[in-house]
Amino acid sequence: MVYRKKNFAFTVGMGNKLLVICGPTATGKTQLGVNLAKKFGGEIVSADSRQIYKGMDIATGKDLPSEAKFHSVLGKTKFGIGYYLFDRVPVWMLDVVLPNHPFSVADFHEIAHGIIENIWRRGKLPIIVGGTGLYIKAMIDGIETLGIPPNPQLRMAYTGKSVQELFDILFHLNPETANKLNNDDRQNKRRLIRKIEIAQAGVKITKKMKEWRNLDVLCFGLVISSQKLYERINRRIDEWVKGGAVEEVGKLLAMGYSWNLPAMSGIGYRQWRPYFEGKTDLSQVLQKWKFDEHAYARRQMTWFKKDKRIHWFDISGQKWENRVEKLVSWWTKKK
Repeated sequence: MVYRKKNFAFTVGMGNKLLVICGPTATGKTQLGVNLAKKFGGEIVSADSRQIYKGMDIATGKDLPSEAKFHSVLGKTKFGIGYYLFDRVPVWMLDVVLPNHPFSVADFHEIAHGIIENIWRRGKLPIIVGGTGLYIKAMIDGIETLGIPPNPQLRMAYTGKSVQELFDILFHLNPETANKLNNDDRQNKRRLIRKIEIAQAGVKITKKMKEWRNLDVLCFGLVISSQKLYERINRRIDEWVKGGAVEEVGKLLAMGYSWNLPAMSGIGYRQWRPYFEGKTDLSQVLQKWKFDEHAYARRQMTWFKKDKRIHWFDISGQKWENRVEKLVSWWTKKK
């Protein structure tokens, strides 16, 4: 099978392997990914929704190597398709768009698919590394509804309806979907309207989706006790501030990027708004930022713990890296 995207084409065989490293922030996923890539001939595909933005480096934890150079693969497109070298290992899906450019999980899905197929074509092992659970799910399981765009007319027509009316409409269209909703979803008008959009549009399982679902995927996550994780997060944030996080935010504002942009409303950036507006001091910003990162880490663990395929490794244990390497070695040799 040949996959064509703009000015490059990749040949894809069946039974391809895909390694996934996930878990909460500040657990050392990228460094482990680089180490495994060097040992097993791999390349990294970042799955971090905060690191896709250009110029947002410090507060997102990109940890770009000094004098890092972006190696562009495509010419002038709306997306930056290329990689940085981390200790000679290519890391893809960093600096994909400017902070004022919209970027969705559907965009990530499309671009990352092409990159992974490119890695396979060159006989390398793709390693997805990141903490954005929805991005990872899109890659290894597929999300059939990604190709269904919003319907402005439908949304306008249903805005004034109650949650019970919306639920009844959804139930009429797709009783199975309606019955599977939890209480939060049943009381959320936005989610109900989106479910109605999807039910009206219909979902088609493409041949490509079926092929990707037959991949040989190995998933493992990195974990540590909450107290130690919070300490790691706090140290990282202190280091980022010393490394110029405040100046980075100021530069973005000077370039005209608004606080209302999705990129600027992310963790590590929105906490600075009252500081730049003269309403708070540095210590209060740091406390709020740290607390928000702690909460984000908890949400990440809640998401990943639901996936029973993930092999968990406690990074506070002894020789856990050796156990990871043994598992990956066995898996890469398995037919």
